[in-house]
Amino acid sequence: MSHQERSADLLSAAHRLAGEFAQGAARRDAGRELPHAEIQALARHGILAARVPREFGGIDLPIAELTGIYVALGKADPNIAQAIQPHACGVEKIRLYGTPAQQRRYFALLHEGAMITNASAEKGGGTVGDIRVLLSRQSETGGWRLDGDKHYCTGSLFASHFYALVRRDDGGRSIALLPREREGVAVLDDWDGMGQRTTASGTVRFRQAAVADDEHMPLPPSGTVRTHEGAFAQILHAAIDVGIALAAFEDAAHYGRERARPVPEAGVARASDDPYIQHAVGEMAMLAHGAQALLERAARTLDAVAAKAVAGQANETELGMASVAVAEAKMAANDAALRVSEMLYRVGGAGATLRGLNLDRHWRNARTHTTHDPVAYKAKAVGDYYLNGNLPPITSKI
Repeated sequence: MSHQERSADLLSAAHRLAGEFAQGAARRDAGRELPHAEIQALARHGILAARVPREFGGIDLPIAELTGIYVALGKADPNIAQAIQPHACGVEKIRLYGTPAQQRRYFALLHEGAMITNASAEKGGGTVGDIRVLLSRQSETGGWRLDGDKHYCTGSLFASHFYALVRRDDGGRSIALLPREREGVAVLDDWDGMGQRTTASGTVRFRQAAVADDEHMPLPPSGTVRTHEGAFAQILHAAIDVGIALAAFEDAAHYGRERARPVPEAGVARASDDPYIQHAVGEMAMLAHGAQALLERAARTLDAVAAKAVAGQANETELGMASVAVAEAKMAANDAALRVSEMLYRVGGAGATLRGLNLDRHWRNARTHTTHDPVAYKAKAVGDYYLNGNLPPITSKI
């Protein structure tokens, strides 16, 4: 099978699965039914290995096409899209920071259906992004020991492996890669957010977990090396928000056509002929489709520099401009997801609030997901670039 045929098969499978996942999204949200079977289906069809480089037997799917998959999954069930988003970021980290031996090892696991999700965020004092989870050198064994707790570990209950952002005892930073079944690793199902209920964003606890020399990837000091990984993470978050906006828009339009009743003051027989209903749906279309267009523009921009970045050939300006394009798309997607999911009730009225419909999941999911990153800082960075020519800060948030 040619590379083109493999790519086409992957995209077809992803969009078919998204259609299937949409059927149970409202039910899973209402009952907090974790989508284990759905995640396994994505792994089985190779979607979790979509960005494995061709030299390791992968398809190396372009970012624009991967972003399209995340829009489709976000529209179908944004919990599933978010549950696998950190895994995609982990694949990109292995591409950037892994040794050739590590790349062969972990990319082979991806072909076998592995899901390598994050254990990055921490709670407690200090600022967001502080790292206290410690990777200590063990002179007696020649390996390392990992201790501490990570929180909001999205997809943790679906994972076969974790990549943990850790502080080494020499003061440096690393990513530790270890299997979920390793002694000293425990996963707690303690995520209880109002939205994105089934992302399995629990706590991962490390207690004297052994890490071998070839199971960690040293990282450069924070904020010193500009890569494409921050923009990559952000464009997938934006794709999920666009998916939420599109789902809320379609549900609003369907409700307006099939279920909404006109008010007497409208002087029409059908709610779909009410000019205010039409105005609301028209504005929702603009918001959702406008965000989608900016997302596609950003994905093309990022694709142009990502391959060069992995090879270490992209320059600061190229990478910074890609981050600006992605930040613009994320701002639009953030706004679209929140506004469209709320505007749905202008179309549906009181009837749309019934629990049985569970239409409020769109807003709950949007409000929960968009708290990931402060969008105001993206607006500031974009404005600073266009006003003063300053590139965005080196961070995973922009």
